[in-house]
Amino acid sequence: MTNFRSPRYSQSIALSSPEQNGSRDSLVAPLVQSTTYVQQTLPAEPGHTYSRCSNPTVDELERVLGELEGAPPAVCFSTGIAAETALILATLQAGDHVVAGAAIYGGTVRLLNDLFSNFGIEVSFVDATDVDAVRQSVQENTRLIFLETPANPTLELTDISAIAEIARHADALLAVDNTFLTAINQKPLELGADISVYSTTKHIEGHSAALGGAIVTRDEALLEKLRWTRKTTGTIQTPFNAWLTRQGIKTMPLRVAQHSQNALELARFLQKHPAVKYVNYPGLEDHSQHELACRQHLSGHGGVLSFEFVGGYEAAQQFLPHLKLGRLCEHVGTVETLYTHPASMTHCDVPHDQLIEAGITPGLIRLSVGIEEIEAIIADFENAADAIENSENENNKIKQPESKAELCTATS
Repeated sequence: MTNFRSPRYSQSIALSSPEQNGSRDSLVAPLVQSTTYVQQTLPAEPGHTYSRCSNPTVDELERVLGELEGAPPAVCFSTGIAAETALILATLQAGDHVVAGAAIYGGTVRLLNDLFSNFGIEVSFVDATDVDAVRQSVQENTRLIFLETPANPTLELTDISAIAEIARHADALLAVDNTFLTAINQKPLELGADISVYSTTKHIEGHSAALGGAIVTRDEALLEKLRWTRKTTGTIQTPFNAWLTRQGIKTMPLRVAQHSQNALELARFLQKHPAVKYVNYPGLEDHSQHELACRQHLSGHGGVLSFEFVGGYEAAQQFLPHLKLGRLCEHVGTVETLYTHPASMTHCDVPHDQLIEAGITPGLIRLSVGIEEIEAIIADFENAADAIENSENENNKIKQPESKAELCTATS
């Protein structure tokens, strides 16, 4: 029996040969850039007809993403948020209700709060670390439970198996955004989820060169709905981006392992740094959810962590401009080390009260740890942290933002 949880299984799939027509001898899957395909008969034989519907290069990426979770070929989209949009369109209708984790990507909050609410879809945001709270939030019209675990950007975990049981009793689907861990470190379908959602732009592609999103499920009927929705809305991934992403997957197991190792070492360092107030990383042995992390994660705990300085927002503003190796970007999962200020960047559109309730404070910094030498990452942090001490000594303090609008325009 195939062990889908084995790192060796993931590595073998990542390096597997392409399965496109005529490409059995090709070491690298070919890039098929054509928009259309010549038909030989009427009616047309099954196969590719137009690249808004399907494309051989996209097919190859979908094959690999599905096999990484022991599932049929995935459905790939132009972006991660396009994948989430298609999921909602394919599974919900006016009058339906969604239970979503309180700490999730800001674009997902915007999608549910500001767009689909206009079409009669209700949403309840809930502390997804609390299984009972999720259970109590389920209503008669709940059709979808949507989680991110680890959560963005608090790194809180949700017990997927426990929530899957709740979803089954409610006759609802459970979707898990697995972008932070990928199928290398967590396989939601094996834990009872119905759907895995990805921004392939992040760790899967891994080089900040190609946008993309994907949905993986073993539900064949849902896969058909998703493909129909993608065809109808025109949100398929471009062939070139799919080709770049497929190339990135070949090194994904190695990259994700190094991201995870570096993140754990950096988290341990940050815990001891006098300027740091707290660190969020479930791989830390004293993290409140470390036991769940060890049960749910496979070979590591991912390359993303978050933290806050003792000096809060002011310290963050003093620190970030002095980074040399790390860069300030709205992104995670690339080979470089990246810092993000969620409150003013990725989660800027989330209402202030909802931010605070989710634990996303003005001083919180999200850190996507790259694959550089850990000594260089730590040295870069220490050099930038010196700016906080120097600024305090000079009594040159930065004014705390007084409103959400002022915060969101501070760095973007």
